Amino acid sequence: MASAPQTAQLPLFYNDLMPLNSRDHGKWRSKTTDKAKWLAGQHAIPLTVEEFPQAQRNFPIIFSAGENPVPLALMGLNEGVNVFVDEAGAVTEQVYVPAYARRYPFMLARLNPEAEDLSLCFDPTTDLIGEFDEGAELFDGETPTDACKATLDFCQQFEIAGQKTQAFMEELAKQKLLMDGEIAIQQEGNEQPFVYRGFQMVNEEKLREVPGNVLRQWNQSGLLALVYAHLFSLQLMTDIFGRQLQLGKGPVAVPQA
Repeated sequence: MASAPQTAQLPLFYNDLMPLNSRDHGKWRSKTTDKAKWLAGQHAIPLTVEEFPQAQRNFPIIFSAGENPVPLALMGLNEGVNVFVDEAGAVTEQVYVPAYARRYPFMLARLNPEAEDLSLCFDPTTDLIGEFDEGAELFDGETPTDACKATLDFCQQFEIAGQKTQAFMEELAKQKLLMDGEIAIQQEGNEQPFVYRGFQMVNEEKLREVPGNVLRQWNQSGLLALVYAHLFSLQLMTDIFGRQLQLGKGPVAVPQA
């Protein structure tokens, strides 16, 4: 259901990466759009811990399966289903859009494994950046424009949030709080419930066993509130399931032998 959303080479959404520079892209502009085509059909979007308070109002927050799990906002329960974004990429209602999706087609990346600094890069297959007559200019001569600087700042803030997220995940691992998740949803008219697996969630029994001094530290740092935002958000699984049924994208019941 929710393995880490990335290919072996490139992160989710990105088909290629190219560093942005004034020499090659001095006359390029960046356009805005009201259609996030890259979100269409994507059911699990990476999330940073800073986004938990907003995201938990709309989506279940889970953790990817396997090693090095990451938080994910579920915009659908099944592969290829996003109940908030239509096939053209239009967000169909007022919901929180994760920063991971909003930063596309830009991101910070190392140009080679030995490099320490991150460079502002973009996906060259996008139609949002190019030598257009409209849109925000990215460079004034060799100098980045305010629009380019704002994009860089957003990507930098995302990287900082990513580091905080990694620290949060390390705390969960330290206390061995994650377990394989399983959610059963009963649909009227079907004898057997639909069971969703393939993700991780916080084990509430082990959470109650966390030492008091650790819980106090978590409470002071805000980490404990993040854990409960995740747990409370799981109640939205049935809401997402219902939305899929309304769209005619619900799972198909397997006849019992």
